[in-house]
Amino acid sequence: MLDVLTKILAVVAPYFLFFFTLENAWRLIPVCFGFFGLMMLIVYYAKIPIGYNLRNLVVRYRTTLLTAVAFILVTAVLTGLMGFINGLRRLAQATGNPANVIVLSQGSTEEGISNLPFENMGDIAQQEGVQRVNDEPLCSRESYLVLSLPIAEPVPGSPTRRLLQVRGLFDPVASAQVHDFDLLSGGEWFSAAGVRPAPDPDRPPLVEVVLGQGIARQLAGDRSAADQKKARNPMQLEVGDTIPLDTRELLVTGIMKTEGTTFDSEVWAKQSVIGPLLGKSNYTTLVLRATDAEQALRLENYFMGTDKNFKYEKSQVNAFTETNYYKSQSQTSIQLLIGTILVAAVMGFGGVMGVMNTMFAAISQRVKDIGMLRLLGFSRWRILVSFLTESLLIALLGGLVGCLLGYMCNGLQATSIMGGGAGPGGKAVVFRVVVDWSVLGIGLTISMLMGFVGGLIPAMSAMRFKPLVALRG
Repeated sequence: MLDVLTKILAVVAPYFLFFFTLENAWRLIPVCFGFFGLMMLIVYYAKIPIGYNLRNLVVRYRTTLLTAVAFILVTAVLTGLMGFINGLRRLAQATGNPANVIVLSQGSTEEGISNLPFENMGDIAQQEGVQRVNDEPLCSRESYLVLSLPIAEPVPGSPTRRLLQVRGLFDPVASAQVHDFDLLSGGEWFSAAGVRPAPDPDRPPLVEVVLGQGIARQLAGDRSAADQKKARNPMQLEVGDTIPLDTRELLVTGIMKTEGTTFDSEVWAKQSVIGPLLGKSNYTTLVLRATDAEQALRLENYFMGTDKNFKYEKSQVNAFTETNYYKSQSQTSIQLLIGTILVAAVMGFGGVMGVMNTMFAAISQRVKDIGMLRLLGFSRWRILVSFLTESLLIALLGGLVGCLLGYMCNGLQATSIMGGGAGPGGKAVVFRVVVDWSVLGIGLTISMLMGFVGGLIPAMSAMRFKPLVALRG
């Protein structure tokens, strides 16, 4: 018996893992409809009176609707959660260029806990394999910082301040080239000084910043009602808008085209200005643009010292290709996926119990009908298929409606924490919920599985009735 179970698991496990990768789960949709179509073919060729089953579902419409609602709720919640995870996963996949190499201080796996010595950065950037522009290495010197920003009119019971992620840069134009970002029309990068005089000469200079599109929308919602009425665009901050920061003000000089990446949640400013304001004089990150993806991998191995005969000797640093770095930051989505699987298992168990209760009640009310069908020559397996089809019909209806409700979450803006594990390096990100065909495939499959498992046991009990005993009721 154990050997048989082992063989079954060996066959099923790869499909189970494939199912939860969210890469090709859309294939489950034709599988679900194919399975239901197969059941309908069996019903047709076995001459099972499907009209009898449909009439019973209509006659018992209250019970049918309550059972369908259970399927709808489970499927809608599951597809919404999976859409959230899918959006976070896509965000990590879309961020990063395979030709970029992120260099952090030794032992650091996240920018928030890195601290690179300035004197080593020049030599690191001069290594062979780094792309050069006008005979200068193409690189971005950055400092990842987090500041606390007051919310003008917070909702009662919600936080009064927002944690804002700021990236202090040495040269915004070079950083934009490295990260492949442009500004929306009408904007410009902050100046070499990073500040400009305030309209009121008695106030400190304004700190120039450029924003990601996502954070520009979020910060627009943090304004007071009075400021919203005066705003040119109440839905998003625009060039020329200011952001209060305790005793200083941030002036928006541009909005970056960053949607769909983790940089969508960031504010960029001059490091020599914003760093001292937040108590951070050193850089945390050096991003190098290699000549190609192959050279980027070579530089990663070179700085990490994976080959003892080919490693960087002047200082010890951690280095990752940008795609590998952001892939490691998607650990949060894996944790959420595990949590969602557990939630789906609990909700699915409840749904299965509800279906079983409904089908057992239906069978108890139709014992004489089953006896009559048996006397008319219906075999046990045809009785089984008849009642199992009822359960699958409710599951299909509930699954389709639940998927439709879940799809309404598609495109909604959400926020989450992205990080490679526990620690202070996690970063808040703004992204879109993505309920695509793969997510819908998972939702519909869960619904059909609930219907099959929940209907199978009651159907098996119905097929055991003896004709004469059933007729006596």
